[in-house]
Amino acid sequence: MLRKKPGSKVMSVYEWARQEVRASLEAAQVAGFEPGLGLRALLSAVVQQSKAVRSAEDLADELQFLAENLDDDQEYGFMRP
Repeated sequence: MLRKKPGSKVMSVYEWARQEVRASLEAAQVAGFEPGLGLRALLSAVVQQSKAVRSAEDLADELQFLAENLDDDQEYGFMRP
């Protein structure tokens, strides 16, 4: 579970992550790497680091969910409990 440290700023962890990815991608481009290659390398590094703190099954489930929901224009039906 993700938790903020006491006294941390109001920014959500997702906003923080987006800022970090943008900064890392800009640094990769300055170093001469194509954006797609930089993003693939970042994704690979995140997956490797995640394996140290999450089970392989949990990580695979999240990656599968993200892969199945890549289409921003897709409408998804939700069942009520």
